[in-house]
Amino acid sequence: MKRYNISKHNSFYSVGLSYKMADATLRGKFSLDTDSINAILAEAKLLGIDGLLAVSTCNRTELHGFAQHPFQLIKLLCDYSKGTVEEFQNVAYIHKNQEAIDHLFKVGTGLDSQILGDFEIISQLKRSFALSKTHGLTSHFLERLVNSVIQASKRIKNETEISSGATSVAFASVQYILKNISDISNKNILLFGTGKIGRNTCENLVKHTSHPHITLINRTKDKAEKIAGKFSLKVEDFGDLQAEIRKSDVLIVATGAPHPTITKELIYNRKPLLILDLSIPKNVDDSVKELEDVTLIHLDHLSQITDETLERRKAFIPQAEIIIQEIKTEFNQWLETRKFAPVIKALKTKLKSFKEEELDFQSKKISNFNTEHADIISERIIQKITTQFANHFKDPKNDAEDSLELIQKVFQIELAKE
Repeated sequence: MKRYNISKHNSFYSVGLSYKMADATLRGKFSLDTDSINAILAEAKLLGIDGLLAVSTCNRTELHGFAQHPFQLIKLLCDYSKGTVEEFQNVAYIHKNQEAIDHLFKVGTGLDSQILGDFEIISQLKRSFALSKTHGLTSHFLERLVNSVIQASKRIKNETEISSGATSVAFASVQYILKNISDISNKNILLFGTGKIGRNTCENLVKHTSHPHITLINRTKDKAEKIAGKFSLKVEDFGDLQAEIRKSDVLIVATGAPHPTITKELIYNRKPLLILDLSIPKNVDDSVKELEDVTLIHLDHLSQITDETLERRKAFIPQAEIIIQEIKTEFNQWLETRKFAPVIKALKTKLKSFKEEELDFQSKKISNFNTEHADIISERIIQKITTQFANHFKDPKNDAEDSLELIQKVFQIELAKE
């Protein structure tokens, strides 16, 4: 992408893995928490990478940035996660330049989400950009690209029905409970973990089950109490987890820990127990499946659930793609203008030097010469001239490359070589 004067590196890459090729276990190995992302960004800064976004959700882990070679980004990801390069290569995708831009639009607008219409990814993208900005790893290009993706996401949400109704893992989990647990109003539900997915699940539980048999447990009790107070639910201490599991008919785990928080040893059920694990990495150890009358469902299974609502949303994909194409076209038009930005800047500098020379000459030649007024007029003329040239370059009917060459030749402009 050097020709666009947006980075010292040749190419913009998107490297990563998602639910399409990597199962929950493998995605868990490459999952990044905030500390890991900060470490990646700090290392990237030291390596001289001048633009990078790191995105890690339950569905995907991706790095988007400039590099001489994609392996620079792949190595960063593997160095600061529990995954290996070999594992990554088996399930990964690598997109370059325009393909990488297209990919980020598709991801950020929810068309590549595990559940179509789930727009949680856009908030993740915003947080990623903010984090990169604190490390000085953003640029005009990345800011423009992220803002364009956000704009496309908003328009799709407002102008189509692709996100009508609830479409998230939290909603899918409640759907699963309603379809598979009879007499739900008389069953005990325990929600362990009150992070974002936990909060969303709690809201969906209250909305769709309408009964008081929901108990919340969180390592930090006051966080659970804040949510429980909103819905008048019961909160128990973390130390009572095992006893509460024993009472439960349904256990929903959304702890977001880097390792299993529910193990076989914690469960002594005396009746059928349904466990829904909504975490990446998995927070429920697979060994619990060995227990009698225990059913373990992971979010990957929940995400495969299709109903009439989700099927209906597919009809709005073409409309969403048209919106994406419109905004992507505007972005690419802006990108094209970056090719001639250095020449316009150099031309403006050259014209300013002409102005300074002429003002100096006239101030010595003409008595009572008003330098201040002459400077204002000259600056306005320079601005009009450079704007005229910029508009000329933007016109697709004109050959921008020939025009750039001619201007450099006529005004004897030499651009600094990198």
